[in-house]
Amino acid sequence: MTNSKEKDAVKTPSNAQVIWQEFKHDRVAMFSLIFTIVLILVIFIYAATLNLEKVTNVNIFAQYDRPGQDGFILGADEGGRDGLKMLVVGARNSITIGFAVTIISSLFGIVYGMISGFYGGWLDNGMMRIYDFINILPEIMIIIVLVTIIPKYNAWNFIVIMSCFMWLSTARLIRSKALSESKKDYVAASRTSGTNDFVILFREVLPNLSSIIIVDTTLSFAGNIGIETGLSFLGFGLPESTPSLGTLISYAQDPDVIGSKPWVWLPAAILILALTLSISYIGQALRRAGDAQQRRG
Repeated sequence: MTNSKEKDAVKTPSNAQVIWQEFKHDRVAMFSLIFTIVLILVIFIYAATLNLEKVTNVNIFAQYDRPGQDGFILGADEGGRDGLKMLVVGARNSITIGFAVTIISSLFGIVYGMISGFYGGWLDNGMMRIYDFINILPEIMIIIVLVTIIPKYNAWNFIVIMSCFMWLSTARLIRSKALSESKKDYVAASRTSGTNDFVILFREVLPNLSSIIIVDTTLSFAGNIGIETGLSFLGFGLPESTPSLGTLISYAQDPDVIGSKPWVWLPAAILILALTLSISYIGQALRRAGDAQQRRG
């Protein structure tokens, strides 16, 4: 009897093993994972070696230099700045903002959703009414207004503003899962034995939501980078003095630039497309791994 139980325990794969097997069977997801990791490492390492002040210095004599001219691998923009260095710094800023917003909003959304779903009743009802009120607000319009009226606006202000709205989908997802988990036998047994609610929530319920959290966080990361890029493109994201993928793509608003000077905006557009697609493929693989783990569990 004991031997059969031990064999079953050995045969049951862990979450990490299930995820690894999913990536091994999906070459596109594996390539996307490797590509994303390498790309982010290269961007951050290269950006760390650059002097931001020198990168953003204007050189009118190099205005719109073509790729390969005067040593500019990707050409120069309207200010004569090195296109490659601006791309690296802009990508680093966009990724950093996307990551920061994802971490802050996910942490708040997870805690909010777990408390709401775990306790249910009047507390859940009240918390969900707050959720519904915030959810019906025109988020993008409010972000644009706040960005416009805040004095001495900077990247950290932008991160906080975005985080105030980006937690909603995470909270809804976690709340529904926590609600179903709270009705299971292991939670009832823990409550009967007098286990503290905090311990039940974060030591017993939270691990069972880990696969869902990983998937949601990964996809939110790609979405937040896209939102930052879109707002910066429209002029309501990062300040103009701070390079980002959105501010680089915004050069395409000039018909002359979009038609005859594609090196100014095209590299940033290709990079944001490749990055978000890769993260999306990774998220899909993680979702399949989570579904497989749930079927086993």
